[in-house]
Amino acid sequence: MRRRVLITLLGGAAAWPLAAHAQQAALPAVGFMSGRSPEDSTHVASAFRQGLADAGFLDGQTVKIEYRWANGDYDKLPALAADLVNHKVAVLVGVGGDVSAAVAAKATRTIPVVFGMGSDPVKAGLVASFNQPGGNVTGFTLWTNEMESKRLGLLLQLVPGAPLIGVLVNPRFPPTEQELLDLEPAAKAVNQPLFVARANDDAELDAALASFVKQRVGALLVTASPFFDTRLDRIVGFAAQKRLPAIYQFREYAVAGGLISYGPNVAESYKNAGSYVGLILKGAKPSDLPVLQPSKYDFVINLKAAKALGLTVPPMLLAEAGEVID
Repeated sequence: MRRRVLITLLGGAAAWPLAAHAQQAALPAVGFMSGRSPEDSTHVASAFRQGLADAGFLDGQTVKIEYRWANGDYDKLPALAADLVNHKVAVLVGVGGDVSAAVAAKATRTIPVVFGMGSDPVKAGLVASFNQPGGNVTGFTLWTNEMESKRLGLLLQLVPGAPLIGVLVNPRFPPTEQELLDLEPAAKAVNQPLFVARANDDAELDAALASFVKQRVGALLVTASPFFDTRLDRIVGFAAQKRLPAIYQFREYAVAGGLISYGPNVAESYKNAGSYVGLILKGAKPSDLPVLQPSKYDFVINLKAAKALGLTVPPMLLAEAGEVID
C-alpha cells in the first residue's frame, strides 16, 4: 500500500511541471504593436501595463503581452500585425501612430482591436463614431496631429520675428498633408516664412537637418510623427548643437533637453488603453466602448535649454506652462 501511495505521489509530482506549463500556456495573449521603438516607449508601455493591472491583469501572471515594434519603419507593420493575428491573440493593440492603428484595424474583423492614433479615427474610417465605434474596433486619439498651428504660435512667442522657421515633416506619415494644410495658412496670417524639409528614414533625416543649416532657419518646428519620436535624442541634439529654438509634440522631448513641447499626456492615454483591454478580456465588446480623447495636455518649457540658447522666456508664457524644467 505504501509503495502504491508513493508511486501515485511521485506520478503527481512528475506532472506538476506539465500542469504549470499548461497553466502558463493558457494565459490570454495581448498583441501590442507599435510604430515606435521600445527605447522611446518605455514610459507608455509601462502606463499600458498599469492600466491592465488596474483591470486585474498582470503581465506574465494572468496575461501575456506579445510586443512587436516597427521602429519608425511603417512598411513593417502589416507583417507584424499578421504575425500577432496568427498567434491568435485575444486582443490586438495598434499604437504608435495612425499607420499602426489603421493596419491593426485592417488585419482582423474578429479579434478585438484597441488603437491609438493622433488624428480623427472617424475620418480615417476606423470607427463609425466616437460614442458608438461599431464592429470590433475602439481605442483612443491624441489629437496631436491637429496641433501644429498651436505649436507654431507658441514658438513665435519665444522667437518673434524669426526670419525663417524650419518645419520637419514625415512624407510617409498620413496626417502630414493635413498638418501642412493647417500650418501654412497660420504662418501666412502672421507673415511668417516657413521652410519645409521631409524625412522618412535616417538618410533623409540627415539631409533634412543639413538643409535647415543651409537655409539658416532661425527656429525649428518638429511635427508629430512616430518616426521622429524614435529619433528624439538625435533631433534634440541637433537643435542644441546648432543653437536652434525648437518645439515638439510630447513632454519627453523637453525632458531630453528640448526647449519646449506642447501636446497631450500620452502616458494617460496608454494607461486608458490598458484598461480598455482589461475590460475586453472580461467580456466587454469594443463596439460598446467609446473612443477616448485626452483630458490632460502637457505644456513644458525647459529653462536650462532656454538659457543655453540665450533666450528669455516671456513671463506670460512661463505662467501658461504646466511644467517648467530648471
